[in-house]
Amino acid sequence: MRAAQGMEAADFFIAGYWIWNKILENLAAIGYDLNTMTVAAYDWRLAYKDLENRDGYFTRLKLTVEENLRRTGEKTVFTSHSMGSQVVFYFLKWVEADGYGNGGKDWVNKHIEAFIDISGSSLGTPKAIVALLSGEMKDTVQLNAMAVYGLEKFFSRKERAQLLRNFPGIASMLPKGGEDIWGHENSAPDDEANSDGVSFGSFIRFKKSKSSLSNRNLTMGESIDYLLDQAGPKFRNIVESSYSFGLAKTRAEVEENEFDPRTWSNPLEAALPNAPDMKIYCFYGVGKPTERGYYYEELENRTETGLNVSIESGDPNAVVMGSGDGTISLLTHSMCYRWRDQDSKFNPGKIPVKIVEMAHEPDSLDIRGGANTAEHVDILGRAELNELVLKVASGKGDGIKEKIWSPLESWTKGMDLGDN
Repeated sequence: MRAAQGMEAADFFIAGYWIWNKILENLAAIGYDLNTMTVAAYDWRLAYKDLENRDGYFTRLKLTVEENLRRTGEKTVFTSHSMGSQVVFYFLKWVEADGYGNGGKDWVNKHIEAFIDISGSSLGTPKAIVALLSGEMKDTVQLNAMAVYGLEKFFSRKERAQLLRNFPGIASMLPKGGEDIWGHENSAPDDEANSDGVSFGSFIRFKKSKSSLSNRNLTMGESIDYLLDQAGPKFRNIVESSYSFGLAKTRAEVEENEFDPRTWSNPLEAALPNAPDMKIYCFYGVGKPTERGYYYEELENRTETGLNVSIESGDPNAVVMGSGDGTISLLTHSMCYRWRDQDSKFNPGKIPVKIVEMAHEPDSLDIRGGANTAEHVDILGRAELNELVLKVASGKGDGIKEKIWSPLESWTKGMDLGDN
């Protein structure tokens, strides 16, 4: 099986359920067509390095961008959503690196006009950990008892976890930056959005200690180590050979990571290209409760589930909610602000970054939320977002005015990212 190609790879998920279709139609309305617009569909199951190793994905993408410049004289605008933002960031590193894309240090500046990051998972998403740990998330644990029974009968937690562990692309969305971004045991930058009285810094929590598996709460970094221990050596080897989830505290570390492809999907360890003529636009939703922590329990009957731990059963508050777009935690977008730090080691070319936050104001009578939704996927149909994308695509991005609804900027100021 391979990823579908062409517009049909991204316009609709199933008949009637649009994904990129509204944006594609609006781009067509201002003159874009199949000769000037390309959908770069990728196989999300694969580790990023294997997108190239198996499919030559990044080579084909590089050639497409170069051909566009040669034929039209225009640079390319990348527009990505969710996991796609990490794929684009990886490409921006890969394409210039010796031994990989071999484009040279000015390739991005020469070929890329702008990068539009829509609801991107640049620093990962917390729910990726629990999905890989026990095959669970809010969508599964808050089903009614009959639905849970049916789901476990035909597609159990263990089977879901095992399936996802065989898709290394999912692991790319594990949260990055550890405690410095997501909080220490008793404090986290976004604790003001917490209503349960326990810091978000305690990401996986246990109410009852039964053994070494459940004798303490775990921070985000500790939770990733916990996952790798529980998932076994095969999964650990795949993840550690493909990705890195740390934070480079010094400029020297960032520069050294230029030669380590494991860091190319982590903007906290690898810098943006030196491309002062490129622009970055961060567009994302705010105001929808989003998974931020979990209460787990150690299982006594492991024969039944095949798992050591699971989200606390029968507890309606076992999933702790924070702020975001329903899928991606608001903290993930903190990278957009840190790219704007003066003389940032993560942005050596001083690429200008514009941020537009969109408040979640859904239409209760529309199943997809209507024109003002900011939900993670449905935002692609939001009228405001479509207008912003069209402005960038038509060369009028400079006229976009920033809009900030959340306290994220103040949260990021307390993060210790080391030296600039």
